[in-house]
Amino acid sequence: MSNKLIAETQITIDAPVAEVWRAITTAETVKKYLFGTSVKTDWKEGSPIIYTGEYEGKKYEDKGIIQKIEKNKVFQSTYWSSMGGKENMPENYNVVTYTLKEEDGKTMVTLTQDNVKDEEEKEHAAGNWKMVLTKLKEVVENNG
Repeated sequence: MSNKLIAETQITIDAPVAEVWRAITTAETVKKYLFGTSVKTDWKEGSPIIYTGEYEGKKYEDKGIIQKIEKNKVFQSTYWSSMGGKENMPENYNVVTYTLKEEDGKTMVTLTQDNVKDEEEKEHAAGNWKMVLTKLKEVVENNG
């Protein structure tokens, strides 16, 4: 079976796209909605992005490379998790894409993760990202 499945989730945030974009691309705000994770990058295409933190007493370092960054529209990076149980090899990276679209002062955020191996992983990934987007909505709507 090929890894062609894509996990997808979306949410509407009651805020202009610029505010949502700022939350997605500001390390201090990322920490507030991404389970206390610290992020380190220069927010430029081709640059590394590193996520560090602790989950249930275990330290982790997840990483990737920023593929596309189009202000107020798209943030895309490769992603590999040290806690995912897969070797740190190119074929084990996912591409995670945040797509933003503003309508009537609200922002629709669609998040996708590719390279999903099966339906179980797809459901798990979509569930995790739904939690992330729900927290992002809360953080943005309560002004960070």
